Amino acid sequence: MQKKFTVFYQKTPRVLKHIFFWLVFTTFFAVLWGSFNDDYLHQFKMQLLYLPEKLFATYITIYILLPKYLLKEKYFPFFFWALLVLLVAGAIHWLTAYYIERPLYYPDDDWGGLWHPLKILKSATYIYPVVVLATLIKFFKHWYRVQQDSQSLARDKLQAELKFLRAQIHPHFLFNTLNNLYALALKKSDSTPEIVLKLSDLLNYMLYECNTETVPLTKEIELAKNYVALEKLRYGERLDVSFSVRGEISGKTIAPMIVLPFVENSFKHGVSGETDHSWISIDLNVKDDLLTLKVDNSKSTDQTIDEQNYREGIGLQNVNRRLELLYGGAYELKVLDTDESYLIVLKLHLNEYSQKT
Repeated sequence: MQKKFTVFYQKTPRVLKHIFFWLVFTTFFAVLWGSFNDDYLHQFKMQLLYLPEKLFATYITIYILLPKYLLKEKYFPFFFWALLVLLVAGAIHWLTAYYIERPLYYPDDDWGGLWHPLKILKSATYIYPVVVLATLIKFFKHWYRVQQDSQSLARDKLQAELKFLRAQIHPHFLFNTLNNLYALALKKSDSTPEIVLKLSDLLNYMLYECNTETVPLTKEIELAKNYVALEKLRYGERLDVSFSVRGEISGKTIAPMIVLPFVENSFKHGVSGETDHSWISIDLNVKDDLLTLKVDNSKSTDQTIDEQNYREGIGLQNVNRRLELLYGGAYELKVLDTDESYLIVLKLHLNEYSQKT
């Protein structure tokens, strides 16, 4: 209903909106003042008689003084000229009363001389309410339009940033996977064809299936499992990996490429520098709309890989930024450093995804 009204209002010509405004304004005060003596027709005539000076003061204010001074925060010139316009309109109102209303309706009354400053000031008080009302309407319309434009620019900027971050994740993931494939090719491993097939599935996901706002959680988990399978083929028996999925995952959706960077990071900084046995434990649990992901991996003996590198890898940086943009405060991410392992804990409310793109 509100959307239909907004569309109708936007399509209505401005002149019709103004005619409607003045018709409502005139009718309201004609009924208001006419209710005192049940003479509604006379009051309606009076409202029409004194309408020109109200039009003069209102349109001078909203189309000249408002944009030239008030919207530019030049308050003193605005109020100075607005007061002057009201006094001029008040003078016109007094002249109308003296030369038209008095002869027509009060020919026997003595209104004194034409020069009557107090009458001019009093006449101005009849005019300023509609000027103030129209100015407020125009001001808030301007404010609303500025807010809409600002939100539109913010959405465009956010959309560009999200696309940039997602584009960064894909080459980053592909680069690491191709490195793995290259290492096996050098060894002339029999696993190379299987890796090529799984890599093909991963590329199909990244190029076609995850270019949407959200993807089924089952697809995201399948992607992570395929990646783990590729890494297990590379590292063989010196790597022990457990990947458990618990809870109700069917029917749930998630922003694409959220789970994988955490899994990938555990291999890059926990296994790649190891020559002996290493381990990775991945646990994903969904309860209602709360997804809890725990990725625990053994520390590498390579001393060049420290906690800062672990925390600030491009994959984690990007996914953390994407979580912030897409889920706002509906997630919690912790990186825990112990003597023997790194543990990442992500808690994410899936239903709080905000479609900002």
